[in-house]
Amino acid sequence: MKIKSQKDFFSGLMFLVIGLAFAIGAVDYNVGTGARMGPGYFPLILGVLMSILGIAIGAKGLIVETADGDKIGKWAWKQVFFILAANFAFGILLVGVPALGIPQFGLIVAIYGLVFIASLGGYSFKTKEVAILATCLAVGSYGAFVWALNLQFPVWPSFITG
Repeated sequence: MKIKSQKDFFSGLMFLVIGLAFAIGAVDYNVGTGARMGPGYFPLILGVLMSILGIAIGAKGLIVETADGDKIGKWAWKQVFFILAANFAFGILLVGVPALGIPQFGLIVAIYGLVFIASLGGYSFKTKEVAILATCLAVGSYGAFVWALNLQFPVWPSFITG
């Protein structure tokens, strides 16, 4: 069987593998029923749906003919690095690392760090646009998670709030 679109086939394979990993990992938790969902219910359903989507996309890559075979290009290492670094920095800034003496900086600073670091992976960096985006995300996250959902985690740096 010949792969007719590499991008579709391998993206479908990626969806299938990640979906299966979530579904298999979810069965270690209490799944429950549709009426009384357990902690494993949502990851199991999400994993199954993601696997079905992966099968559909992968099958399309085997069935639908493309002009040049839709070859996969080079890895975008710069973008991969900055996206991973931004998420790593978000985790460290949000709660800190007491063992290394890094204090918690809270949600607002962590979101600004996340947005500014991730935007370095793009082709152009415009400070004003990135600052506006970070502000919108910080306000939106505060409204959604702290105000609406009443989640308890640090919002401001620990050295400011005490």
